[in-house]
Amino acid sequence: MPKLTGTQLIILSAAARREDCAILPLPRKLKLDSDAAATIFKDLLQKKLIAEQPSSSDAAAWRDGEDGQRMMLVATTAGLRAIGAAAADERTVAPKAGKKARRGPKGKSPTSERSGRTRRGDAAAAGSAVRPGTKQAQVIDLLRRPKGASIAELAEVTAWQPHSVRGVIAGALKKKLGLAVISERTEDGERRYRIRA
Repeated sequence: MPKLTGTQLIILSAAARREDCAILPLPRKLKLDSDAAATIFKDLLQKKLIAEQPSSSDAAAWRDGEDGQRMMLVATTAGLRAIGAAAADERTVAPKAGKKARRGPKGKSPTSERSGRTRRGDAAAAGSAVRPGTKQAQVIDLLRRPKGASIAELAEVTAWQPHSVRGVIAGALKKKLGLAVISERTEDGERRYRIRA
């Protein structure tokens, strides 16, 4: 898996949240001049984490092609996998130039509701997309235990505040990775969380 800079991670993460996986416009928090952005795009293109495709009329173009066709940049499947946003073969992105993306009814993508999210059935693949040794990986390992884990246990292992642990469960695990995290109250009144097998 290619090593990514923080800026590249932000760019790919923003693209993963868009239905068309478009790289442009860049997130507001990135204050890049056009030369710096072009250097980053060239690196991502070389690593095949993004690709060019003909731009639709409302999409932001990054350059004009030789034939005058406006070209846009989109995250490829490899780019989405590099940030843990999609499993292999999960969705169709970045069609080759001249080909149209596979579409479902009414022009909607046949993938999950929002771009970058894995389907609940692909939870195992999503878990494997998380970098091993990270705090997020530790949280997932604890939640995969049959008895799961409490917020206090997760906070102790990660050194995060309880509200941060809840945010990771709700945001990164449930929404981004699509893991089915359930909450149960034990007989002694303690609330425990676990990933449904």
